[in-house]
Amino acid sequence: MDIEELQTFVEVADAGGISAAALRLGVSKSIVSRRLARLEEELGIQLLSRTTRGAALTEAGTTFRDYAARVCAEIALARETILPAGELRGRLRIAAPLSFGPTHFAPVLADMARLHPRLHIHTCYSDHNVDLIADGYDCAIRLGYLQDSNLVARRIGPIHGLTVASPAYIAAHGAPETPDQLLSHQALMQGTEAWQFLDGEKIVSVRPQGRFKADNGTALVAAALAGLGVAYLPYGLMHEYLDAGALVPVMTRYPPPPAGAYVVRPPGQHPARKIRILTDLLVAYFDSKPPIARAWPRA
Repeated sequence: MDIEELQTFVEVADAGGISAAALRLGVSKSIVSRRLARLEEELGIQLLSRTTRGAALTEAGTTFRDYAARVCAEIALARETILPAGELRGRLRIAAPLSFGPTHFAPVLADMARLHPRLHIHTCYSDHNVDLIADGYDCAIRLGYLQDSNLVARRIGPIHGLTVASPAYIAAHGAPETPDQLLSHQALMQGTEAWQFLDGEKIVSVRPQGRFKADNGTALVAAALAGLGVAYLPYGLMHEYLDAGALVPVMTRYPPPPAGAYVVRPPGQHPARKIRILTDLLVAYFDSKPPIARAWPRA
């Protein structure tokens, strides 16, 4: 039984169709179809029901998928064990944030590819949290405050935030000094999220309101620069504008609680060595104290 056929079947089962699996694997749909046909012929049983909407697992396919996934994971671990020290091969699919990702994390990923020429790195940049298992990612880089989940997370560094506004906004509307006062200002938000602040050792949450919303931090920085309201964002997105005076910290007596950057992966007993090496590279990056991790001094 060919390992590529098993891997292809697992990808089709998890992706829900041949087209999505082909995209994940970086091969044509015809190659995926041929591998599935050979596997079903060898087993003498139908694993997938092809439909106009994709491919659904048969009862036998549902049972076989878990066994096939375990076999693929064990073989991948065995390959890593016998590879020459330091050498990585295969594919690493990563989900990374669009905010910070291309500017801060892409150079780390490029360096990893340079150090490991047999490794294929595929990265998707989005500020939406993808489903790692359903979408077939090996790991993700996530920022902020992690939600409870069954994912395995390792913290790679701190993320410090600030509440800011432009001098023009402050001149026209004043600057909020407390969380309660923030409720009378225009907030630049991603959705309907709560903003958290430290009041001494206590965390205070407020739900501000605003007419300008965006799902990307860079877009919210642009709105703050235009004087549209008060923004609550990581320092690393704004440091050049703060240094230039185009944005001004407000509510400095009530800073946001320190957040974090994390590498998260699907649950499993042993993380792949390529994920461990990526994590170590990112930890080293944060240890160099780039602007993304800097804290603004409290008033």
